Amino acid sequence: MSRPRTLVVRLDSAGDVLLAGPAVRAVAAGSSHTALLCGPLGVHAAQLLPGVDEVLVHDAPWVGLEPAPVSYEVTRELVERLRAGRYDRALILVSHHQSPLPIALLLKLAGVGWTAADCEDYPGALLDLRHHRRPRRHEARAALDLALDSGFALPPGDDGSLRVSAPPGTAHLTGPEPYVVLHPGAAVPARAWSAERAAEAAAALSAAGHRVVVTGGRAEKDLTAQVAADHALDLGGMTSLPQLAGVLAGARVAVVGNTGPGHLAAAVGTPVACLFAPVVPADRWRPYNVPHVLLGDQRAPCAGSRARKCPVAGHPCLDGVGNAEVLAAVAALGATDKERGARR
Repeated sequence: MSRPRTLVVRLDSAGDVLLAGPAVRAVAAGSSHTALLCGPLGVHAAQLLPGVDEVLVHDAPWVGLEPAPVSYEVTRELVERLRAGRYDRALILVSHHQSPLPIALLLKLAGVGWTAADCEDYPGALLDLRHHRRPRRHEARAALDLALDSGFALPPGDDGSLRVSAPPGTAHLTGPEPYVVLHPGAAVPARAWSAERAAEAAAALSAAGHRVVVTGGRAEKDLTAQVAADHALDLGGMTSLPQLAGVLAGARVAVVGNTGPGHLAAAVGTPVACLFAPVVPADRWRPYNVPHVLLGDQRAPCAGSRARKCPVAGHPCLDGVGNAEVLAAVAALGATDKERGARR
């Protein structure tokens, strides 16, 4: 029996796409061609995933913080593109609070023969496998569960961790190792330190003898400059996603919130001191299969609220994390990184 042409759908941000990596590798191991349909924010992460033969991009109006308007023309174009791909099977990956049914309808209109997804709502004829995720399952593991129950297994020797293609060398940006990466920003403000608190942490790390590298996107250059000050190397706006992977791969520890670069650090095997605001559950979104420490009050009043801006004055769940906690986490994780370096 010939192997199918398979489409994997993950229409969210870069971090979500990175968490889909183990499921994508399982699909690729059992497919003749593996395509990944993602949103505009996920395309660069999709290009880093092993096993992806083709990346398709669609700005879906039911996904994202600023969703695109509904357009008949754009939707028809997507359906025609999917029909031209002649995919035999499709796996729709969604977070626990999302519905796969809008894209499932479009896949059926595009002639995809068999479609599977985690789904709590009645799917009618839209899904061939209505899958139910296990309670409190990590997002990466839930996606892999769906792939396994759809007949796709990881290849021998693959432990199911996050993974990206080998990043480029970045010593010309960072200088020599060792160093600690501090990534102060996040797409959702509730999941990051305030700028003032991040600057204090950078100064404390530097005073403790760590060489600190501050990273951020082009839109975060003012933030990274404030955080780095004269205590750290400021790489804000200076790295593409592959280069950021290289910077993180060279770090002993990454200090970062629940955001894409945290999952990218896990994908290159770097321990993570994760500033985790409890607005979403840590058991579903914490750094996956990599040494890590969760920093932040997981019982704060904002827990489970999915708030984008902190609803509590002073942002206590994260800004209340003291320098002593940060330094202790970095010290503990730095020991695991020495072991990682010895294995290398």
